Amino acid sequence: MEVPTHLIRTPFPIELAIRREDLIHPIVSGNKYRKLKYNLRDAVSGQARLLVTFGGPHSNHVAATAFAAREAGLSSLGLIRGEEWETLLSDSPTLVFAQKCGMKFQFLSREAYRMRNDPTFSDALHQQWPHAFVLPEGGTNELAVKGCSEILGTQDENYDIICCSVGTGGTIAGLSRAAASHQKILGFPALKGDFLKEDIRKFANNDNWELVTGYEFGGYAQTDDRLVAFINAFYAETKIPLDPVYTGKMVFGVMKEIATGRFTEGSRILLIHTGGLQGVPAMNARLQRMKRPILTLDV
Repeated sequence: MEVPTHLIRTPFPIELAIRREDLIHPIVSGNKYRKLKYNLRDAVSGQARLLVTFGGPHSNHVAATAFAAREAGLSSLGLIRGEEWETLLSDSPTLVFAQKCGMKFQFLSREAYRMRNDPTFSDALHQQWPHAFVLPEGGTNELAVKGCSEILGTQDENYDIICCSVGTGGTIAGLSRAAASHQKILGFPALKGDFLKEDIRKFANNDNWELVTGYEFGGYAQTDDRLVAFINAFYAETKIPLDPVYTGKMVFGVMKEIATGRFTEGSRILLIHTGGLQGVPAMNARLQRMKRPILTLDV
């Protein structure tokens, strides 16, 4: 599958390009397509009837899973963080879309949601839905990492550095597996927490990756006016929309790292756009309520 790559102009002696994984599919875009590819095949071949997964009310993974399940002829169930969203569902474009795709919901308290990876919780899920295929939050598992390893190909071996955003760690693990021996993978976390390294090590086979911290903008799903202004300016110059939760933070971080001299002259850097644009309307609604500048993207 050929995904377009665009060069990005910079005032520095660096070759910079961005892989438009966000264009891989109109709905199931970016790393969600990659993560779901083999999981869906496994679910269908195993004669599952239901996809069960986890996420917040604006989760890219929840939206992608709902659509992909419908296309595969499966039912879907979202276990959503936050009991309050049962009455606020219409305030979430993501949940409204997922519901239109046929997804049913169970809204969990935050305390119950924290138990999602507990073996006892998993056993209860399988007892309640014996014909279900359960996907973890963010979709990261061994099959997802296999799909993400296909982002890179032999045509990318001319790059020295591959950069991506990091959420649950599946994408960077897949890139780590697929990288050529001379390549370094830099991950820019979208959230704070030392646990990310351990999560990535569960799936990454080598030490060719590194996390670059300091560009979380307050934590997961947090942003500020600097990031919004950067994303808007980047779009005005390149016509490439970035989401404010994942890829926007990564591109902001890469540009700052270039400006501060992290990369040697002549370095060839490939940025991976992992999608996530479906969450922009919800972020803009939140910014408007706070009377802050919004994202001016055509998405």
